[in-house]
Amino acid sequence: MIYFPPCLYYNAITMSNQWNQLIWRQFGAAIETLENAIRECPEEIWSDRKPYHQYWYWAYHTLFWLDYYLSESPDTYAPPEPFTMSEMAPEGKMPDRVYSQDELLLYLEYGRSKCRSTVLALSEEQAHQPSPMREPLTVAELLLYNMRHVQHHSAQLNMLLRQRVGSAPKWVSQVKKSG
Repeated sequence: MIYFPPCLYYNAITMSNQWNQLIWRQFGAAIETLENAIRECPEEIWSDRKPYHQYWYWAYHTLFWLDYYLSESPDTYAPPEPFTMSEMAPEGKMPDRVYSQDELLLYLEYGRSKCRSTVLALSEEQAHQPSPMREPLTVAELLLYNMRHVQHHSAQLNMLLRQRVGSAPKWVSQVKKSG
């Protein structure tokens, strides 16, 4: 065990908490960006079933993987109802129906809460452990990977809004909602 003099021990704890807060503020901002994109999508774009332009599906896909990557084990993972494991199908099967904006906003709240509690409770020791959800990444690296995935698809949805309605939600620089 490493000995920290009292003042260094306090700084190590404070720094760890500062990093957790910093990561949460940015991951939370990515989730809020996705929330804004879901909220601002008009119904005619939301329910459009043209291949490769299914706005609702990209929002769902993002939320599914946000939830999955924040889970403890691939063997016990299951999304909350009414969502299914269709994302895990090898043939890339789409869900059987279009999920509504309200359903996905509830899933987003679930994911935001799960993400916030995971990030804020993460210890340095846990952060360096291998992730069971995606090898060979560590838990910390998977968090950053997950944040990048959320931001990637949020940007994609904003681009679709710009192309189809001429505007998109503004940039979220830091989380505003606590969880």
